[in-house]
Amino acid sequence: MAEQFDVVVIGGGPAGYHAAIRAAQLGMKVACVDAALGKDGKPALGGTCLRVGCIPSKALLDSSRQFWNMHHIFGEHGIGFDKPKIDVGTMIGRKDKIVKQFTGGIAALFKANKVAAYYGFGQLQPGNVVTVKQHDGSTVELKGTNVILAAGSDSIELPFAKFGEHIVDNVGALDFDKVPKRLGVIGAGVIGLELGSVWNRLGSQVTILEALPTFLAAADAEVSKVAAREFKKQGLDIRLGAKVGKTEIKKDGVHVTYTDAKGEQTIVVDKLLVCVGRRAATKGLLAEGTGVKLDARGMIEVDAHCHTGVDGVWAVGDCVRGPMLAHKGFEEGIAVAELIAGLPGHVDFETIPWVIYTEPELAWVGKTEEQLKAEGVPYKAGSFPFAAVGRAVAMAEPAGFVKVLAHAESDRVLGMHLVGANVSELVHEGVLAMEFKGSADDLARICHAHPSLSEAVHDAAMAVHKRAIHKAN
Repeated sequence: MAEQFDVVVIGGGPAGYHAAIRAAQLGMKVACVDAALGKDGKPALGGTCLRVGCIPSKALLDSSRQFWNMHHIFGEHGIGFDKPKIDVGTMIGRKDKIVKQFTGGIAALFKANKVAAYYGFGQLQPGNVVTVKQHDGSTVELKGTNVILAAGSDSIELPFAKFGEHIVDNVGALDFDKVPKRLGVIGAGVIGLELGSVWNRLGSQVTILEALPTFLAAADAEVSKVAAREFKKQGLDIRLGAKVGKTEIKKDGVHVTYTDAKGEQTIVVDKLLVCVGRRAATKGLLAEGTGVKLDARGMIEVDAHCHTGVDGVWAVGDCVRGPMLAHKGFEEGIAVAELIAGLPGHVDFETIPWVIYTEPELAWVGKTEEQLKAEGVPYKAGSFPFAAVGRAVAMAEPAGFVKVLAHAESDRVLGMHLVGANVSELVHEGVLAMEFKGSADDLARICHAHPSLSEAVHDAAMAVHKRAIHKAN
């Protein structure tokens, strides 16, 4: 007989574990089902983000940044040393230790909040029953008054570039045993730029092939332009309008054939990272007769409140519409738990921040200038360069700027776009301003500490009304 729960969550990633813990905090009896295993073969909660995504990639980005700085920045500070070297095994080991710490942390939070964890593949049956095929081969049944589907997403594999030893997705690129002499990357998105940066800093010759003719088309055009310039300085070879159509593994490496404006071309690399997007991991998630619908891309159809239309069945995170971002999943998971408890729950997609953790970092929230123009929205823009910010110059990281976009009539902040050091932290000034319906003048009148990087936000807001002190208006 199936054990009864108030809430059964399928998926222990960012959206799922937030939903499970919040529901438990609200007094509900909760179970969470997750199939993932860590490198040691043991259950590992936290989803792609904690195991093979956000957290491990940031660990490698930080390690590689230290190495890059030794070669390129320490000399400016008068710091010298002989022949710096990188021990890739130690670097990967540090990354694995951090991953284990955080996945274990989720298990501890489940225990503290009395969330029952089941390890195996969960499938929704009709009547809100979840069958769990556990890793030992046994099957258990759970019955939920509510079921939250949080299955996450998987890397898209190209038919002509199957994953293996030489051709990898983000998982493989996090575990190279040595620095590849030549690394090819298909896709100049977040994953391609971040992992391409990691191995480029450590000495790999990185070539990124992007099918689109525009670099980072989703970002503000000025932000993309500055980022492309900085990446080129660092040695990243980014080729736009390059459509890959064939790969062959030969003795001398992976032969990658692509077509661009010059015709058909081929590069040879030692490793090829494929990062052309992700798809909802809904294969095998739904048994016949559940009533839950999938769209043409395999994503679960939901309404504005993440409800599937089937009584008591909800879906959150990467397997539903909206950006595939961990923090979007966090908020949806919490919102659904609160809706189930009869509380208000809402996620505003207009104020979700985006970040690319390269050097310099890129971050934005809200509309770009290009979007506002296309929508016919009157706006004013103010920007301020980090080269005029004392703290940025003292840190030897003067690249980039902050741009604030405000409605031309109401002055309400419509967007903030940043490229530079630590802008992943600064973007939240824009998020807060937009959430509280604040104006550019509000930001301009808030006292910011000096010297700090946040002064660029202050001066950009002042520049909207041509009041910036530290630049010509």
